[in-house]
Amino acid sequence: MPHSFSRKRTSSSEKEDLAGLVSRTITDTYDDLFDIIDARIELVKIELTAKLATVAALLITAAILFAGIIYLIAAVALLIGELLGHYYLGYLIVSAVFLLTGLFLTKIRPDVLKNLIQTILLSSHGTGK
Repeated sequence: MPHSFSRKRTSSSEKEDLAGLVSRTITDTYDDLFDIIDARIELVKIELTAKLATVAALLITAAILFAGIIYLIAAVALLIGELLGHYYLGYLIVSAVFLLTGLFLTKIRPDVLKNLIQTILLSSHGTGK
């Protein structure tokens, strides 16, 4: 007994509806994709702005601290010079301390400063060594 399959014919309006549905779906997906990309770009801009603000704040703080340290060093040099009777001796001793520290950090133990900076940076990001 032969089987007869009846195939339902789709009308042209149903084909147009299907084509319109596919077209709208593709268009909506395309628009959604660009909306996601735009949102991601905005997020990156916001994150970058936050990081730049943090760096700027750190640089300003470092400049203020640097100025304070310079004045403190000058005051210590003046104090030592006054205690020794000659101001130039105070500046000479303070300068010698800085030169010896620089020599130590560059020639004798160059990894000490690098490791110290790396530890500070890693701790500021919340990751351990």
